[in-house]
Amino acid sequence: MQYKGNILLVEDEEHLHSTLKLNLELEGYAVTSAFDGTEAVKAFQQEAFDLVVLDIMLPELDGIGVTQTIRVSNTELPILILSAKNAGSDRVLGLKKGADDYLTKPFNLEELLLRVDKLITKNKRLLEKDTVGDLFEFGQNSVDFKALTATNFRGEKIELSKKEAMLLKLLFENKNEVVTREKILQIVWGYNVYPTTRTIDNFILNFRKYFEVDSKNPLHFHSVRGLGYKYAE
Repeated sequence: MQYKGNILLVEDEEHLHSTLKLNLELEGYAVTSAFDGTEAVKAFQQEAFDLVVLDIMLPELDGIGVTQTIRVSNTELPILILSAKNAGSDRVLGLKKGADDYLTKPFNLEELLLRVDKLITKNKRLLEKDTVGDLFEFGQNSVDFKALTATNFRGEKIELSKKEAMLLKLLFENKNEVVTREKILQIVWGYNVYPTTRTIDNFILNFRKYFEVDSKNPLHFHSVRGLGYKYAE
């Protein structure tokens, strides 16, 4: 079965939680479970997800609070809110606070699965940029992604690790845009291994040493405090 994405499922009603988890897994999604708002925030901070399916009525911290917490550090992650409340004002509040979609209980399971697929597919399309080829040149530097080597403006040949090449490719493909730490974790390190921010900072420092004429005043590789990292031409 094709792997379709990683979902954080936040629902405190155990029978419904089990039903949703089973059906999402049968569709090819990996599912991480949380049963209250505090647990959900903790999971979000520890793992990269493609979608959050979130009940509004939760113990500890409600779904609106979880949505607001997620949106402080991640504006891209799709959030689908589930609610027993049918009032229009609740729907509007959920969407206002950053949810992407809203389903009222009881809902049709097939409709939920369609909405999940639509949200994840749309978000992946938004995240995918024009891919760079095997060879990328900038300034007087060039990177050969196939050979995992680079040649810098001094004519020095540099052996690149696979992770260095993946991070360079990601930054090049998002030229002049900030790439969030979450996105770097998701694409370069995968879902199960999480480096510290310092690890990513060290990669950026290495890129400056390799490719910048003045590493203390970089032209190409920038850290954007509290947001992420950026490549500029």
